[in-house]
Amino acid sequence: MVTLAKLETFAAEGIEVTVIQPSEYHYYSGMGPGMLGGTYSADDIRFATRKQVEARGAKFVLGKAEKIDAEKQLVYLEGEDTALPYDVLSCNAGSYVPDDLVARKSENIFYSKPIEELQRAKESILRMAATKEFTIAVIGSGPSAIEISGNIHQLCRQHGAVMPKIQLFSGSSFMSNRPEKVRKLVRQTLLKKGISILQAGRVIRVEGTQIFLKSGEMYEADLIFPAVGVKPSAIFAASGLPVGPDGGLLVNDYLQSVNFSNIFGGGDCIHFSSQPLDKVGVYAVRQNHVLYNNLMASLKGKVLEKFDPGGKYLLIYNLGDGDGVFSKWFLTFGGKLAFRIKDYIDRKFITAFQS
Repeated sequence: MVTLAKLETFAAEGIEVTVIQPSEYHYYSGMGPGMLGGTYSADDIRFATRKQVEARGAKFVLGKAEKIDAEKQLVYLEGEDTALPYDVLSCNAGSYVPDDLVARKSENIFYSKPIEELQRAKESILRMAATKEFTIAVIGSGPSAIEISGNIHQLCRQHGAVMPKIQLFSGSSFMSNRPEKVRKLVRQTLLKKGISILQAGRVIRVEGTQIFLKSGEMYEADLIFPAVGVKPSAIFAASGLPVGPDGGLLVNDYLQSVNFSNIFGGGDCIHFSSQPLDKVGVYAVRQNHVLYNNLMASLKGKVLEKFDPGGKYLLIYNLGDGDGVFSKWFLTFGGKLAFRIKDYIDRKFITAFQS
């Protein structure tokens, strides 16, 4: 995002920039659950990529990058015969929610990425809530699952609609990589909303409206949200580029491909070779300026800058209804103040790039 905001600095150096994106808008995923819950509109959490790119003298291509030929320095687009050439490539392809659990896809299944999917989910929930009692299942044990669960509750409560039976299938690993106090506060908040947390068995398969557990049990739900974490874009493995264990572009301390010095990347789509990084937005934010500086330095033949992941980072969860959980260092608390802090930080961040 910093690189996009500074595209005119490349033009000033006589460098041509092409931005490839499958949508004319880019959504900030940290505010996605809030859009589902109705706290934010779609315009609140996105910025107009095409408009900003073209206003800064660069070229915008609406399309999905499908393959990278690193030897020939070409990017191939899905459904297109011609490829786009590059001298330096910046990869910011993000991540996706794997659908390994889903044996048979249907219109009642929604994912948290792409973010636009949550808008479709919102419309489906309200449409169903206006006609009957129904059940919503959220499958997952991490931040995405808990935030989606809480914001579904907010959506139905605010619209005076029928409150669905909300079931969170977390298995035994509910928020397992978070401090005990955080897990306790999140659990208490969700239970107060009447959300069931099912930890007895792991989900192994989803077929239509049926959810099958490893224990042999089967549940049914009208709407299902697989929120089982994210994986880096598959484009790098498909292109034969060096990748980490998670499939992310393997980069060195300069956010540079370990095999191709003119390919860089940041955010969820990379695997930082020095140490594995959690798939949280704070690292993408910290990488922003280093990525911009190194793209420019690479083009101008200057010295690259090392990326330092930094230490502990702030965690705030939006659990719907104005409730949140805040955690950093020794300080952990839940309630309205936690959400207000997150809301302030998120709005300030996205507004800076929208303008």
